[in-house]
Amino acid sequence: MEKLTHQEETIMLHIWQLKECVVKDIVNEMDNPKPPYTTVASVVRNLEQKGYLNAKKYGNVWVYSPKINEDDYKKVFMSNVVKSYFENSYKELVSFFVKEEKISPEELQEIMKMIEKGKS
Repeated sequence: MEKLTHQEETIMLHIWQLKECVVKDIVNEMDNPKPPYTTVASVVRNLEQKGYLNAKKYGNVWVYSPKINEDDYKKVFMSNVVKSYFENSYKELVSFFVKEEKISPEELQEIMKMIEKGKS
């Protein structure tokens, strides 16, 4: 799975949310200031070429849907982040967020409960 640029990832997030869409739908979902239609259309074509999208033509209109599941992308992306930045250790990842005070003790307890449930 090829890594997405920030712009591609932003557009994929909208496509995953919409499930099936045309370029205009994506533009309408984006925050202001909205990028030009042609820019979004170009990124969508790149996503299709990279294998992230299915495309069907109905008359003059192309309709796009995700070919890659959002959860599958997250798994690969997070695995790469942990491998590249945290010595392939999820413990180091959690430790980083604790040190940066991005995770509360309550959230940490909740994570620990989730881990314990997963073991049984």
